[in-house]
Amino acid sequence: MPDLPDVRGPVGSSPSLAGKVAVVTGGGGGIGRGIVERFAAEGAAVVFAEIDANRARETQVAAGDRVVGVVCDVREADAADALVVAARDNFGRIDVLVNNVGHFGGRRAAFHEQTDAEWDDLYRINLTHVFACSRAVLPRLIEQGDGGSIVNVSTIEAFRAIPTRAVYSAFKSAITGFTRSLAVEYARYGIRVNAIAPDVTETLQVPYSKWVGPDDEHLIPTWVPLGRFGRPDDVAGVAVFLASGLSGFVTGTTVHVDGGTFAAGGWFPTEEGGWTNRPRRP
Repeated sequence: MPDLPDVRGPVGSSPSLAGKVAVVTGGGGGIGRGIVERFAAEGAAVVFAEIDANRARETQVAAGDRVVGVVCDVREADAADALVVAARDNFGRIDVLVNNVGHFGGRRAAFHEQTDAEWDDLYRINLTHVFACSRAVLPRLIEQGDGGSIVNVSTIEAFRAIPTRAVYSAFKSAITGFTRSLAVEYARYGIRVNAIAPDVTETLQVPYSKWVGPDDEHLIPTWVPLGRFGRPDDVAGVAVFLASGLSGFVTGTTVHVDGGTFAAGGWFPTEEGGWTNRPRRP
């Protein structure tokens, strides 16, 4: 068998990502910012992409001295290389890539009413940049010769239906296949590739705290088995696990971070203590 790098990392009380250098896309808000801040707290140096200059500055100040924001649009052809150069120039290496950027799109419309331009926008933001950033980072990981980790942030809608968002769902489903295939292809280098599929998590795109008023808060345990909406740090904790030696024998898989919604599969608790898949107020 080939002599593969040991990616397990030391066992002890040191931060999980001490000495690691991570690249994170979309680090200026929501899940991306949560990952940047948690990675920094766990000892990593971080380079992150953010399209909004103000959010980039806020994240950089909040996360600390070993965090560098690159203001760019990851949909553009040169963005991936710019992130690699920033990591090399500031920290000398790359150990982790988190492909976090994604969006379900603008207007809701039936599939047959959608335009080619809308499909192209969804493709560029949900899939193209994942390909481009992975392609840009992989040569560095191979050259370094000591493994590495790629984490793709997907969504529960890669695994269940989302009416009027079929194309978004298709591209997110593609991330699952991409993750599995890339994991097998690059395992020989000790490079691990995994994905995270969040749901009901408070972000800039889905501000649940604004959508659910006080009169409906009692229904949250009906929607989410764990009884609350997710926070960016919930996803960030799983990203730390997948980026660190704690998951040294984990590759090609997707971790659902959803409070149990995917497992519930459309089943809802009733006021009487039972269960139903025919809710009167879903």
